[in-house]
Amino acid sequence: MQNTTQQIIVGLDERSYPIDIGAGLLARTPLFEHLPQQILLLSNTVVDPLYGDQVRAQLRHHTVVTHLIEDGEIAKSFANYAAVMDTLIRHNFNRDCAIIALGGGVVGDLAGFVAATYQRGVGFYQIPTTLLAQVDSSVGGKTAINHPGGKNLIGAFYQPQAVLIDTHCLSTLNDRDYACGLAEVVKYGIIADADFFAWLEAHQRELNQRDAAALTYAIQRSCEIKADVVAADEREQSVRALLNLGHTFGHAIEAAHFENWKHGEAVAAGTVIAAYFMHQQNRLSSHDFTRIETLLRQLNLPVRAPEMPLERWQTFMQRDKKVQAGVVRLVLPTAIGKACLEPWSDWQAIGKAIAAMSHSDARSPLL
Repeated sequence: MQNTTQQIIVGLDERSYPIDIGAGLLARTPLFEHLPQQILLLSNTVVDPLYGDQVRAQLRHHTVVTHLIEDGEIAKSFANYAAVMDTLIRHNFNRDCAIIALGGGVVGDLAGFVAATYQRGVGFYQIPTTLLAQVDSSVGGKTAINHPGGKNLIGAFYQPQAVLIDTHCLSTLNDRDYACGLAEVVKYGIIADADFFAWLEAHQRELNQRDAAALTYAIQRSCEIKADVVAADEREQSVRALLNLGHTFGHAIEAAHFENWKHGEAVAAGTVIAAYFMHQQNRLSSHDFTRIETLLRQLNLPVRAPEMPLERWQTFMQRDKKVQAGVVRLVLPTAIGKACLEPWSDWQAIGKAIAAMSHSDARSPLL
């Protein structure tokens, strides 16, 4: 693989920003253009020992304070949000500072929410180190922390100034977290690009083997699709909601089985439920449903949800941010490469799909 950098621009007029994708980008000088003097590097206790020193070396001419959080979804908490704010205030960070997120989606979401709210908004830069963060959460400006009542209930739209994706970082990612990222990659093919979905089917073996060329293309195409969607609908008033395929069901799984299921795994199982629901409605062909289920299974993702009473599903799904006037709106595939957002209040029909695609022993095949 050539050491070339691919650049994608998220077009938001004066708030447009680059996504740079390549191997070894953590070694480039400078890491980002026009950084202010004061930098808060936010990372976690797993990623910082791997890449923190390299990033700090690149920032040696800046005043850098590092704040570490624990690994995992539990770290996206109000307590950690307050602790990062305490660090900024204790070190006298002014409004002309920047937050750099070094880590996965949890780090990026927390860092972005801090950047959005500290002194009404400061600089924000993303260095995503997981595949899921590289293709999804680092792009588009969604920032949030969790609440005991549900995921991402406290947050803001706040775009980064730049995103740096070093594909070398994926070499240290465990198999389960890697597969989680592939769930989001597959999502883009389902909702927006039938040719990309077919490419994923043809290259699933290379992706499972982390082939550098295949992986770089998968990241690039995913970011291109997301950048186009964000540019068209930054604040999720229309087409951007399609990026939530599988997420309404998936967030319910995460809320009910928080310690057992990772985000990408829940999204994969939720995507299969959504696809099967449309197949039941005679609006998705049996062939396309099978292709979706098969590809997710081939990429080491769960294709069945854990069993729980429909009332629990309904409770968690009613907290989804797409709910309007008390009615759940679901992102549903109508064909490979096409999806729609529709209101549904027929819980009997939804429950049938959930029951058919659930299993008492549902879990990651990598466990």
